Amino acid sequence: MAEIKDPENTILMELKDGTVVIELLPDVAPQHSERMKDLARSGAYDNVAFHRVIDGFMAQTGDVAHGNMENDFNLRRAGTGGSAMPDLPAEFSKLPHDRGTLGAARSQNPNSANSQFFISFKDNHFLNGQYTVYGRVIEGMEHVDAITRGEPPENPDRMISVKVAADA
Repeated sequence: MAEIKDPENTILMELKDGTVVIELLPDVAPQHSERMKDLARSGAYDNVAFHRVIDGFMAQTGDVAHGNMENDFNLRRAGTGGSAMPDLPAEFSKLPHDRGTLGAARSQNPNSANSQFFISFKDNHFLNGQYTVYGRVIEGMEHVDAITRGEPPENPDRMISVKVAADA
């Protein structure tokens, strides 16, 4: 296991192949980091599908309104919802969208991020300054690389559980 320097700001995401350890960046994006911890602690991310996975780009998940349903109708709607909490204002920074970074998914409105996020498979610098970066994978990127591709995937991978390391 990676050395966890700050358990309160570290996420343990269990995928089918193993654990992904994510270091949150509360000094860069405090509201986004706090939101992820709140949703993880409530269990909202458990069993949520990766509904948009584009090879050579990113894996998107976190639609807590639709992504944890098993039926096809709801899975087709995955990507259109968020949590019951209000949307977050953009917290853009100079941090680049490098391989393994966690970015806040949103609509065209920069202040519409809520619960959805994506993990970059490669450096995606064309996103710099347009989407909030609020974490990075520090261990287990090989498990992210193994996520089933598709928009949505026919049999999507899911976040089995998502926990704050301080609570694990």
